[in-house]
Amino acid sequence: MISVVIPTQETERLLIPALAALVPGAAAGVVREVLLVDGGSNGAVEEIADAAGCEYLRGPADSGARLRQGAEAARGPWLLFLEPCGLLQEGWAREVRNFTDQAERNGSTEHRAATFRLALDGFGVAPRLKEAAAVARHALTGRPRPEQGLLIHRRFYEALGGYGSGARSARKLLARIGRGRLVLLRSQMLLPED
Repeated sequence: MISVVIPTQETERLLIPALAALVPGAAAGVVREVLLVDGGSNGAVEEIADAAGCEYLRGPADSGARLRQGAEAARGPWLLFLEPCGLLQEGWAREVRNFTDQAERNGSTEHRAATFRLALDGFGVAPRLKEAAAVARHALTGRPRPEQGLLIHRRFYEALGGYGSGARSARKLLARIGRGRLVLLRSQMLLPED
């Protein structure tokens, strides 16, 4: 059903928990494949990919080019782009299935995409204020942080021109999706506090 694309580069320490968070989706039949597109690590990412049953692709140093390479190699109709630092929280697989099923039923696969709510790893008021600011930013601009992930149908992704080159390619793709076409899912993406 969905192909998960994760661009990696010297992120071995973060990758194992991120992959573990995908297990419920694989068990539920939501995740078809996981592609790790590596921009030059010391070989540990390839070992992790082999042990976890992921597809390993050696890619360029450019993060946008790695995302594009992963999308081109993916076989699923839905693409889920994730950063290795993010941890999908409980219930994400059900939420993704509901979104994709609804988009396919009502014919909105070519003009709707989704992202996860931001959750910051930390205690106290500061992380909660940053989370609230992220929700407000999404409401005002329609643009989440790229680290919140992107779930998009392949046809919509291709119609938008996909990822370009450069470090800001993820932000540019989110801008092309536009405010009214990006759904904020109820499930959360846990990120390290800035």
